[in-house]
Amino acid sequence: MDTQSLQAFIAVADCQSFSRAAETLHLTQPAISKRIAVLEDQLGTRLFDRIGRRITLTEAGRVLHPRAQSILLAVDDSRRALANLNGQVGGRLSLATSHHIGLHRLPPLLKRYTRRHPGVELGLEFLDSEQAYRDVLDGRLEIAVVTLAPEPHEQLDVVPIWTDRMRFVCAADHPLRHAASLTLGELCRHASVLPGPLTFTRTLLRRRLEDEGLTLEAGMSTNYLETLKMMCSVGLGWSLLPDSMIDNGLVQLDVATPPLHRPLGYLVHHDRTLSNAARRMIEELEQARDAGNRATFTEQETTP
Repeated sequence: MDTQSLQAFIAVADCQSFSRAAETLHLTQPAISKRIAVLEDQLGTRLFDRIGRRITLTEAGRVLHPRAQSILLAVDDSRRALANLNGQVGGRLSLATSHHIGLHRLPPLLKRYTRRHPGVELGLEFLDSEQAYRDVLDGRLEIAVVTLAPEPHEQLDVVPIWTDRMRFVCAADHPLRHAASLTLGELCRHASVLPGPLTFTRTLLRRRLEDEGLTLEAGMSTNYLETLKMMCSVGLGWSLLPDSMIDNGLVQLDVATPPLHRPLGYLVHHDRTLSNAARRMIEELEQARDAGNRATFTEQETTP
């Protein structure tokens, strides 16, 4: 049983298609089929049922799938551990970030990193924070820089770097713009545009509402904060956005509730051997955290 056959098996299982698996692995479809056939022959059992164009795992395939993932992760982990011995910083770094952090937080950090470590091939993906958590847990990603979950996870090392102060906002010509002060209950009676119901940011708001015995169904939702900002600015409803995104097209609402903050940071699997490239990325992130802490301390010192 070789790792190439296992890679082909996992790709077909995940894609539910031989042709899409071939595209993912940059191989021909006959090459994928041959690797699956070799694996099935070695194991003495069928791994896939092929009914028309539909590909599904057999019972044997379902048993093999998590074990095959573990084997490939162990092989990759061993390769990284051996490569780390020479001290060089190179190879591929699989890194994910959310669209908001990628646009507003990471650009200067990535610029420094790529200049200091030109030998690293940066495999940067833009994902929802919730998906990035799953991919780090599954071992597909080495590191993610995202909005952090409200609850800790026992398999992940999670480190906050920045904090977003969240603001209730509306369009400059929205009827709420003249309200001197609002309760959360009064705010909930108006149309809203918010992040999706399963996002960490929406969970933050939902818990605050639940604390006050309130519920809210958003009229429209999207996971992209830039899109939310646009929808809010044209008057489709009030929203909850980071302080850094507020401009002249939006008005901050005075809502009688304690400030809402969401943590942003990085996460890695604590059982994974990190590559030298990932370790250097973490050093850059830690420097950003230290710089943010110093700035906060200076601001507190100068505030009368």
